[in-house]
Amino acid sequence: MDRTMQTTVILGGGVTGLSTAYHLARKGCCKVILIDKGAVGNGSSSRAAGIITGLLWSETGVLARQISLQLFRELSEELDGYSFRAVGALNLFDTQSWPERERLLPLYRRCGAPFEVLDAEEMRYRWPELQPRDEFIGLYDPLGGYSEPDEYVPALARKCRELGVDIREHQLVTGLVVRSGKVAGVRTAHETIEADAVVSTVYAWTNVLLAQEGIRLPVKAVVHQRYVTQALTAPLAIPAVNADPLGGYVRPAAGGRLLFGIETAEREEQRITELTYQLSALEAPDSLKEEIRSNFTPYVPSLACVDWDERRLGLLTFSMDGEPILGPVECLPGLYIGVAFHSGGFAYNPVSGMLLAELVENGRTSINIEAFSPDRFDQAETDAYLAETVKQKHVARRRH
Repeated sequence: MDRTMQTTVILGGGVTGLSTAYHLARKGCCKVILIDKGAVGNGSSSRAAGIITGLLWSETGVLARQISLQLFRELSEELDGYSFRAVGALNLFDTQSWPERERLLPLYRRCGAPFEVLDAEEMRYRWPELQPRDEFIGLYDPLGGYSEPDEYVPALARKCRELGVDIREHQLVTGLVVRSGKVAGVRTAHETIEADAVVSTVYAWTNVLLAQEGIRLPVKAVVHQRYVTQALTAPLAIPAVNADPLGGYVRPAAGGRLLFGIETAEREEQRITELTYQLSALEAPDSLKEEIRSNFTPYVPSLACVDWDERRLGLLTFSMDGEPILGPVECLPGLYIGVAFHSGGFAYNPVSGMLLAELVENGRTSINIEAFSPDRFDQAETDAYLAETVKQKHVARRRH
């Protein structure tokens, strides 16, 4: 069959699905249909922090994030209404957590990922609005920064439509079409759509959808809470800060505000059992706002004198080993998966979409992503992992 006549269906209209559609459409290698059960970007993508750092935990992750950082800057030039905020990313550690990250510094040097190790005095000097304790250690990524999801998602969706992507919103996919052991399309509540390839980026709904084909991935979902303050008297000139010792993160936000995220360590995983599940059903205790204020005010004093403006709740998905799940599914040719990007799905999306598009077009990728393969897990271990109920503190803590 002529390659240009083939059809790829993408499931999920979040940033990973949109990015895959964008890269495929730019290649012009196939007809691209993107399907979402709601409005594009209405899932966890619109609830993301949008923070990105290239200083991750594996060689594959570091190499992939280097591409993402470059693509975010290129997209700033290409997408109308979107700009990547290149303010840097600061990762904070206490004396207990630093040795684990310190062991990764040779990896960063080998991969050419720039970084600086900063003591508390140097951090306070560079960013007077931050007041880390004397024992805190900072790992600074000068190439990092953040995006505003409310800018990025609609800008990327507009570009996809301009490139000819057929975006179908408010259509629930109910299953895959399989013929002769290969994916041949998808079923929705109203029709069957034939396809030569299907790319699933539906995150927390992954196992609900794939269970129909006997596929189970070791993925857990936990609730993600982010809060935005009202405008400060003067915007803070700070980087995006991942603060594991404080159980969250903070960054500047549009309109001179601050955006905070906080984990709920004792909260159990969020189990999704229906394809129709909506994130609007998520809840979080009101006490979290004061917990953020209590945790962060000593380090970001400006928080003490500002009220809250908005709250958004989403889901984060983690694999059993903490690494993303991205690639083809060996037992079902024609199916590709891009899920479980820990708390960094937004940060990964430019490169994850690029890699998925490369797989669909050529069957290979420009970097080695064997470590992300959906087939890397032992099935018995997967079944045991899915059978247990875990608390958030027991999933791999990997922020952005």
